[in-house]
Amino acid sequence: MTTLSDRPNDALLVIDVQQGVVADAFERDAVVANISALVDKARDESVPIVWVQHSDNQLEKGSDAWQYVPELARQESEPLVHKTFGDSFEDTNLEEVLANAAVGRLIVTGAQTDECIRSTIHGAFVRGYDVTLVGDAHTTEDLTEWGAPPPDKVIAHTNLYWQYQAAPGRTAAVMATKDVSFGG
Repeated sequence: MTTLSDRPNDALLVIDVQQGVVADAFERDAVVANISALVDKARDESVPIVWVQHSDNQLEKGSDAWQYVPELARQESEPLVHKTFGDSFEDTNLEEVLANAAVGRLIVTGAQTDECIRSTIHGAFVRGYDVTLVGDAHTTEDLTEWGAPPPDKVIAHTNLYWQYQAAPGRTAAVMATKDVSFGG
């Protein structure tokens, strides 16, 4: 139902599942396994997969921490978007990549829930995309030392509020990996 005209396709967005980002992430292995299952399903159904990779002063481009986790291997034909801000659309070519693939609905996975995931789902929604957050395929680390809720609560709260997002001509949804259906 996207507000973007002539954009009937879905894309799987895999955000920042990099070694340094998810090293201490909540339920890391289960989340990475769910993302891997979605990547396999998207490939089987010829659904575009867009990989997003963050870099900044703490996550230097080319470092081991900057690399994607070994369990997830991007194919050469799958776009890779480099970013330096939380929102994957900010100062990147993500919109161009999605427009070229006629994508109007994003299925979002990755890390970190309270930073790049939240920024990107909101960024996509305000740009007119339908946005489905895969509730068991995003994660964050424990930031309670700095006043944040425990990671399981951050994830649960994000899943709770995202399912109730509403705007004219767009849909927001949350679903489990097993329930993800591309093309609908």
